[in-house]
Amino acid sequence: MLDRVMRVLDVVADTDGLTPTQLADAAGLPRTSGYRLISDLTSRGLLHRTDTGTVEPGHRLWELGQRTGLSRTLRHTALPFMQDVNAVVQQTTQLSILNPEGVLIVERLSRHGAVTNPAEVAGIMPAHHTSMGHVLLAFGSADRTQEWLTTHWETVAAERPTLRDELAQTRDRGFARLNGLIDPETTGVTVPVLNRRRQAEAALTAVVPRDSPAIPQVLMALQTAGHGIARALQ
Repeated sequence: MLDRVMRVLDVVADTDGLTPTQLADAAGLPRTSGYRLISDLTSRGLLHRTDTGTVEPGHRLWELGQRTGLSRTLRHTALPFMQDVNAVVQQTTQLSILNPEGVLIVERLSRHGAVTNPAEVAGIMPAHHTSMGHVLLAFGSADRTQEWLTTHWETVAAERPTLRDELAQTRDRGFARLNGLIDPETTGVTVPVLNRRRQAEAALTAVVPRDSPAIPQVLMALQTAGHGIARALQ
C-alpha cells in the first residue's frame, strides 16, 4: 500500500493537471483501486481536487513538510537573513540544498517587479544548469559530490561537459554566477552557507537581470547573509 501511495504522490509532484483517472493510469494502478486510493488521500488532505476536477498536492503535505528538521532549523534560521537580502537587492532570493535528483528549493522570497524565476519552494532545479547547483557541488563533501556526479554523469557529459572545471572555478572564487541558462534574461548569483568543516549546508541565491551592474553589491549582500546564517546554525 505504501508503494502505491508513493507512486501517486510522485506523479502528482511531477505532473500538473491530471484527473483522477489519468493519475491512476500514470501511477500504474488499476483504475478502480487507484480512484479509491486517490479519494482516500484527498479526504486526508494529502491530495486536493481543484474546481476543474484535476488533482494537486494537498495542504497536509505542506503542513508535514513544515515540521521536518530541515524546515525548523535551516529554513527558519535563514529566513530573517533572506528577508534582509531581498529588501536590499529587490529581486528573488532563495535557499536550496542538494538532493539526489538536483537542487531542492527550501525557501523563496520574491517581490513585485522581480525578474522571471521558475523556481518554487519544494521544487527541483537542475544542479548542472544553476548557480545553486554549482555551489552545492563545489562546496559539498567530496564523497557526496562524486556520488552525485557519477549518478548524473551521462546527462552532465551531454549538457554540461565542462562542469568539473566550472566547479573548480567556483571553489576558487567562493561563489557561482551563471548567465541565462534557465532564463536568457537573468543571472543567478549564489554563495554557500558553510558548516565548520567548510562544506556547504545550503546555497543562498539572488536571481537578477542579466549582467546587472549591481551584481557586485548583490554578491556582497549574499556573502554577508551567508556568513550570518552559518554562524546562527552553528
